Amino acid sequence: MTTAVHRAAVLGHPVAHSLSPVLHAAAYAALGLDGWRYDAVDVTEDALATFLRDLDPTWAGLSLTMPLKQTVLPLLDHVEPLAEVVGAVNTVLVHGAGAGRTLTGANTDVHGLVRALGEAGVVDGVRTGAVLGAGATAASTLAALAQLGCTSPRVYVRTQARAGGLLRAAHRMGVEPRLCRLDDAAAEIARADVVVSTLPAHAADGVAAALPASVRGALLDVCYDPSPTALGSAWAARGGAVVGGERMLLHQAAEQVRLMTGRVAPHDAMDAALRGALAAA
Repeated sequence: MTTAVHRAAVLGHPVAHSLSPVLHAAAYAALGLDGWRYDAVDVTEDALATFLRDLDPTWAGLSLTMPLKQTVLPLLDHVEPLAEVVGAVNTVLVHGAGAGRTLTGANTDVHGLVRALGEAGVVDGVRTGAVLGAGATAASTLAALAQLGCTSPRVYVRTQARAGGLLRAAHRMGVEPRLCRLDDAAAEIARADVVVSTLPAHAADGVAAALPASVRGALLDVCYDPSPTALGSAWAARGGAVVGGERMLLHQAAEQVRLMTGRVAPHDAMDAALRGALAAA
């Protein structure tokens, strides 16, 4: 009997650094899904439409990282409500084949953010929140903070003119963020209940260097390369709780596995594989 082949992959540009293949491969092995494979494929924004058009019937799903989470929206047949409100898709589910094939966009980043913050003891009742950055992950962060009780966070950006998409997403969510200058972040975020940095590697190093002597809340830095980040190290040294971006990656990937395979994700096996990959890096 031939084992059916099912393919999945993470798409992005660049994408070689992604740990998603480690997580998904560990899940397939633990679940006994011998015919499943998961790859990392470098796909630019300009090439995304062609890639989606050429998917064959073996494809089950896709994970999307930067810069594709918003680019993909008009290319999909359906977008799940949370992803539509947030305006960002990090998961594409492929159903059927040929003329009857449909592509459905979902967002598991919000789930990953909430679960990761829970590891730092943040479960509900957040009154003051701060977000660094204004991209697709920042929009998911606004949704996660709203679930945790904070609907008026401060958002620190380098250029307010580039925050239009985030503000439109916030309006759809019923969230009222206050835009602030990234240069002012260090002193102000030290007083927040929760801080989430969605900035790329090293972009928050200046904030880390300018932090005051003590901080009081929890920090999630979604960047996991390097690990720990300069911001994470500085935050911990000043007495704050820190959860690394790899924890968000783990939890959002577990939800992707559930959506793509229809099976409950083997969280422990994925966690062990992630820790092993980070230790070997």
